[in-house]
Amino acid sequence: MSVGTSRMDAMTSFDPARYLPDDLLARIRERAVVHDRENTFPHDDLDDLRAAGYLGILVPTEQGGAGLSLAQASVLQQRLAGAAPATALAINMHLVWTGVAKVLHDRGIDDLAFVAQGAAAGEVFAFGISEAGNDLVLFGSDTTAEPDGEGGYRFTGTKIFTSLSPAWDHLGVHGLDSTSADGPKMVFAFLDRDDDAVVARDDWDTLGMRGTQSRTTELRGAHAPAHRVVRRLDPGPQPDALVFGIFAVFEILLASVYTGIARRALDLAVEAATVRRSKKTGAVYADDPDIRRRVAGMVLAYDALPPQLAVLSHDVDTLVDHGGRWFSLLAGVKHRAVTTAKSVVDDAILVGGGSSYFSRTELSRLYRDVLAGMFHPSDPESAHATAAAAWLGPVTS
Repeated sequence: MSVGTSRMDAMTSFDPARYLPDDLLARIRERAVVHDRENTFPHDDLDDLRAAGYLGILVPTEQGGAGLSLAQASVLQQRLAGAAPATALAINMHLVWTGVAKVLHDRGIDDLAFVAQGAAAGEVFAFGISEAGNDLVLFGSDTTAEPDGEGGYRFTGTKIFTSLSPAWDHLGVHGLDSTSADGPKMVFAFLDRDDDAVVARDDWDTLGMRGTQSRTTELRGAHAPAHRVVRRLDPGPQPDALVFGIFAVFEILLASVYTGIARRALDLAVEAATVRRSKKTGAVYADDPDIRRRVAGMVLAYDALPPQLAVLSHDVDTLVDHGGRWFSLLAGVKHRAVTTAKSVVDDAILVGGGSSYFSRTELSRLYRDVLAGMFHPSDPESAHATAAAAWLGPVTS
């Protein structure tokens, strides 16, 4: 059996509605309006998704989860984002950690078995890596990691864009240990919510993606015991499977969310074109050649995204070795998904007409939500730099 055939068989036998049924998506879509308007966290969405076993979709069956592949999770996140982008983006950060646990497990490394087991039990994991002005991202940190003398660490610093802020149980963070004899070392560890040294600011008042409640998190000596310290690595790019797993799952699932936004915008544009009529001719706008060309352009752009995600996520699932090209491939698919989604939403607004400009409309919300994609790693500058380095090598002068 060829790789292409095995991938096709796996996806055709997969029913996304089993994990995200239409009635659940309808409830989530209806609530998205309220959470956007009131700037609140979608606790009901999280409760429903937890009850449906969604938190454990990437957890192997032997560890209590659904045992889905990253390729299948990508399809589900596209589907969820079509109902509520902010909910999908928030859940993404939990799925990143469970996805990393899967990447490690698939490679015979079970350092994050506690993440998989916790997720299967309904616990929520959040992503506390981003820092203001830190374009090193995984490869450096302004947060200090101070050894506690017993193999654990105390973290002091400020993390931004901490999605799931009102709801997480465990927070994956990194910091720099510059005091140990073998230092400096980048330390990756997990903190618990009941630690009073973890303080979330109530500062999430943004243009879009309001339901993620990605608040700033202050670490004031927050403690991770030895059994929750998962890596000590040299600063800078590393071939470690944890670093690869974080980057791969993060980029693919982010691209999935924005691909889902693009699909929803396309659907809304088609709906508008078939309903709106010209006062001049009496014909529906779907018969207007300019509208048809605009929608066709949206289709041609969108159609390129799901196959790219399917191939790259399958390659992660099946341990394909792209060597030094991995980072440019992953950064590239995220960049293309975000820029394409923004373009598709722009065109959908035009097809929808002036009513789309009202903040109460779904297209207006998608227009605001899609802008967030440019700020996630890899941002446009980083994506281009990564692609240039992969094809041209490092800058020599």
